[in-house]
Amino acid sequence: MRGAPTSPIRTPSLSAWRHERGAPALAEVHKSISVRAGAPVWKRALVFLGPGYLVAVGYMDPGNWATSLAGGSRFGYTLLFAALVSSLMAIVLQSLCARLAIATDRDLAQACRDSYSRPVSFGLWVLAELAIVATDLAEVIGTAIGLKLLLGIPLEYGVVITALDVFLVLYLQNKGFRWIEAFIITLLLIIAVCFVAQIVLARPELSGILSGFVPRPEIVTNPAMLYLALGILGATVMPHNLYLHTAIVQTRAYGTTVPEKREAIRFATLDSTIALLFALMINASILILAAASFHARGETGVEDLGQAHSLLMPLLGAAVAPTLFAIALLCCGLSSTVTATMAGQAVMEGFLRLRLAPWLRRLITRGIAIIPAAGVTIFAGESGAAKLLIFSQVVLSLQLSFAVIPLVMFTASRAKMGALVTPRWLSVIAILIAAVIVILNVKLVGDFALSAVQR
Repeated sequence: MRGAPTSPIRTPSLSAWRHERGAPALAEVHKSISVRAGAPVWKRALVFLGPGYLVAVGYMDPGNWATSLAGGSRFGYTLLFAALVSSLMAIVLQSLCARLAIATDRDLAQACRDSYSRPVSFGLWVLAELAIVATDLAEVIGTAIGLKLLLGIPLEYGVVITALDVFLVLYLQNKGFRWIEAFIITLLLIIAVCFVAQIVLARPELSGILSGFVPRPEIVTNPAMLYLALGILGATVMPHNLYLHTAIVQTRAYGTTVPEKREAIRFATLDSTIALLFALMINASILILAAASFHARGETGVEDLGQAHSLLMPLLGAAVAPTLFAIALLCCGLSSTVTATMAGQAVMEGFLRLRLAPWLRRLITRGIAIIPAAGVTIFAGESGAAKLLIFSQVVLSLQLSFAVIPLVMFTASRAKMGALVTPRWLSVIAILIAAVIVILNVKLVGDFALSAVQR
């Protein structure tokens, strides 16, 4: 990445932030959750429970549903390997996010602004905003579809209703950051219960599930399978989650000494790892449900959330199955829009230092995504929305490199991280992950260019 000086990331204190005119809302909750130094280890670890689950929400959003449904119905259990690898990549990258934030007291957006020239920083901001628009496009459409399936609300009205999450975030954040975390964790538990029940009804083959976690060469050689695999990657390892995690992990008052920060990194990494393993379980459940319910019964073209909902009852023979599906989808969409709003806030504040009232800042962040999402939903309808959901996840995958590469570079730099620099073995793994993401994206673009020429 060109334009990066060798000077360390600047780390102004929280008091300096507060004395700036119109201090950012996220900075106002930094260090707001105390960690008692004399408490037992398990109690100190529990204090760090929460941010990982807000991040995990982005790994099971409605866009992920679309790619997993399409992958499971078309290719059976084969793409479970893509879901597994994507989750392992996510665990490594989110651990780097926690390390960067705790070591430097800066989130990824602030670190990019401090370390790169203005044109480079501006370009990264534009790409981050495009990724958030793609994220919100999937989440808004998914929530609107969930409202339609569960309550019969038309899609265009459902899209408008999703804008109300702005006020939900304001309410919860006024109550305290722990309220946001409790709200999200509650929704995740509801989603898990719904999928456990659906999996029991679907009765998938254990041998098929186990074989799906084994890598197969056709995942890379088959363009259609690669497209869906990259969609799963884009829906799993999401750019906005990297910005979000580095911002919200700083809500813990973990201390200023190296030992205190080292312990905080360990606890924050444990939190995100457990949360992402939970997200892997949900993502795998979606794909397994599609493989067992649709692919096994000859329905290989299911990628529309509404179509999946209508097929579940006749295929599984239980009237409760489509209701559980709709409830889980609605919870996924609602929780994802809340966290995406917070991610957009972190990106705007970090890159641009906007000094706006919190409600106005959130309204702008949400509006950037709501307007195109509403237009697409109204003009494309439900059938077009399904294909757009998958396409949005591929767009996310293409944007991912521009967040991953700075993150890996910063955390591998002793000049920036000091004594908390990433161990060399972990940096090597992170570099390999970044290289795989870049190579797969280049291949995807090449395949599309070749197919366009052949037409």
